Amino acid sequence: MIPELRRSFNAAYTDEKYRRYRRRLEEEAGCPIPFHLAESPVFLPPGLRDEMVSASLDIWKQLSTPEALKRSEAAVPARFDVPGSDAHPVFAVTDFAVTRDAGGKLAPKLIELQAFPSLYAFQLFQSLALRDLCPEGSALDLFLSGLDAEGYRREVGDAILGGLPPENVVLLDLDPPTQKTFVDFAFTEKLWGVRAVDPTRIEKRGRELWYDRDAKMTRILRIYNRLIFDELAHKGIELPIDFREDLDVSWAGHPNWYFRWSKYALPALRHPAVPESHFLSDLPGPPGDLENWVLKPLFSFAGAGVKVDVTPADLDAVAPEERSHTLLMRKVDYAPVIETTDGHSSKVEIRVMFVWKDGRPFPVITLARLSQGKMMGVAFNKDRTWVGSSGCLWPMSAS
Repeated sequence: MIPELRRSFNAAYTDEKYRRYRRRLEEEAGCPIPFHLAESPVFLPPGLRDEMVSASLDIWKQLSTPEALKRSEAAVPARFDVPGSDAHPVFAVTDFAVTRDAGGKLAPKLIELQAFPSLYAFQLFQSLALRDLCPEGSALDLFLSGLDAEGYRREVGDAILGGLPPENVVLLDLDPPTQKTFVDFAFTEKLWGVRAVDPTRIEKRGRELWYDRDAKMTRILRIYNRLIFDELAHKGIELPIDFREDLDVSWAGHPNWYFRWSKYALPALRHPAVPESHFLSDLPGPPGDLENWVLKPLFSFAGAGVKVDVTPADLDAVAPEERSHTLLMRKVDYAPVIETTDGHSSKVEIRVMFVWKDGRPFPVITLARLSQGKMMGVAFNKDRTWVGSSGCLWPMSAS
């Protein structure tokens, strides 16, 4: 999307450079990466970058009014309501499709938002490795808010640790080594000393939680939560600890925010970058231009349950009790803006990643996903190149 950088990168690209880039990340993490890494960074125009950050801040402002915060509490199912929710999330992200407006200008359109930790550790290493792939190298930047690598490590580390020793903070997820995001867990421990722990390996002593760290029982004072409680319920997994009890822990990413700031918030948002959205339960009937809408469950990952080509039968098939948890969202046309060397052009979705600092949202970095299919998920891009996980770069002079 920055033509001179794209031409320079594509002219210098080789498959061997790509293989070295992938090997580097796996060696640094000490584990394999089970998902496809895109062959290229995204060269993000600074004006478009700033537009995404500004739109995100406007969205967080709308969601932070007393009325909106009160409304968001209804998004949390009673069976997943964990006590001790803080006044604001610790992490939040916005996902924007890169589109073109009626005049052909690049424009962001919100696809999703989530107050849930993303790949904050992996993205640092991936973006730095992508920068080293570029002929311009050190002339390119990847950080927001004027940060550098050390500043990024400090700000995100402060959000995760909350001032506590790393050994008293755990990254919580089910059977961590089997998760596709384990590479991020490995980098999290490398950067901040926080270890990934399975909740089934935690011992409860009254209101206290303990875990075995290097053959020594260690108190857990803070949880960096990567566990999706709704997903556990769908899989029928019972945890040995009921996190709805009053426990002596703080949360780096309280579980309730996963529900409160999510697709649930989209119908109430008013912003040029936010497509029109409605809960299915609020519509008296299907819109006349149903072909221009997408059907989405409120809580799903990797595109699960999303229908791009919606029919009246699809709407009728949604059970009455699920209609208030299903979204009809105006379709967004991703622009094929990434010129590749494989004979196709890729579409791109960009995630702007925030931590909360001094009670305010603080943008730190972006990540990107490339696609040549109908959607961004792996299932829609099988056997393709120049798709998958990536990062954004721009000229250092425009940071």
